[in-house]
Amino acid sequence: MIQEILSTAILAVIVLLVFVVGACLVMGSGDAFKDFANTYKSRFTNSANVELDDMFIFMDASKLFLINLLAMVFIPMAVQMLFQIWLLTGSVFAVLVVVPGVIWSKMRKKRMSTFEHQLPDAFMMLSSSLSAGASLKVALEDMVKQSPAPLNQEFGLLVKRMRLGVTLEDALLEMEKRIPMQSFVMASSAVRISREVGGNLVETIKSMADTLRRKKTMEGKVESLTAQGKTQGTFMAALPILLAVMLSFLEPEAMRQLYTTREGLMVLVVMIIMQVMGFVFIRKITTISS
Repeated sequence: MIQEILSTAILAVIVLLVFVVGACLVMGSGDAFKDFANTYKSRFTNSANVELDDMFIFMDASKLFLINLLAMVFIPMAVQMLFQIWLLTGSVFAVLVVVPGVIWSKMRKKRMSTFEHQLPDAFMMLSSSLSAGASLKVALEDMVKQSPAPLNQEFGLLVKRMRLGVTLEDALLEMEKRIPMQSFVMASSAVRISREVGGNLVETIKSMADTLRRKKTMEGKVESLTAQGKTQGTFMAALPILLAVMLSFLEPEAMRQLYTTREGLMVLVVMIIMQVMGFVFIRKITTISS
C-alpha cells in the first residue's frame, strides 16, 4: 500500500515537471518554469482560439487548457495506480499530448464533410432564386437564411463581406482560403469565370449543383463499398490492445514481463510497428482518392 502511494506521488511530480525539464536544463534558472508554462499555455490557447474561431465556436480557450492540464495529470496517475507499468503510463501521457490536435482535426474534417454535403442544395436554392428574378446578392441572403450550419455561417460571412464593399470574386477567393475543398473551389471558380466572361450564371450554378450531387452520390457508393475493409482494419488494430488490457488484469505477473524486461520490450516494439504498418496499409488500400 505504501509503495503504491509512493509511486503515485512520484508520478504526479514527474507529470507536473515534465513540461519544464528541458527548459530548466538549458536555462538553469528559477524563472524557467514560469516562462515555459506561460509559453505552453499561450501556444495552446492561441491554437485553440484559431481552430474554434474557424469553426464558429465561441468559448473560452483557457477553460480547455485547464481541462487538458488536469487530464494530463490525473489520467496517467490513474493508469499507473491500475497497472503500475511506467512504460504504459508514459505512452498514455504521450497520447494525451497529441489528443487536442487530433480533436481539432476531427472536428474540422467533420465540419468540411457536412459543408460539402449541403453544397448541392445551396446551389439549387441559388439557381431557383435567380430564375425567379432575384439578384445574386438577394439570392445569397435567402440561401443563408434557409440553410443550416455550417453552410449558412460560411456564406453568411461572404454576404457580410459583400455588404462592406468587397466584390463577389474577392469574397469567393477569401472563402476558398477558409475552405480549401475541391468541390467548393471548383464551384467557386465556375461562378467567377461565368461572371467574368458574361455567361449564363443561372445555368452555370444549376449545372454545378447537378455535378456536385452526382459526385457526392458516387463518393457515397465508394464509401459504402470500402466501409467493410476500413472496419476490419480498425477492429484488427484494436484487438491486440484490448487483449493486452484484459490479460494485464487476468495475468498481471506474466504480462509484466512484456513491459519490464529487455526481451519483452523488443517484442512489444516489433508488435507495435507491425500493427501500425498493417493499419496504414489497410487504410491506403480502402481509401479511394476523389
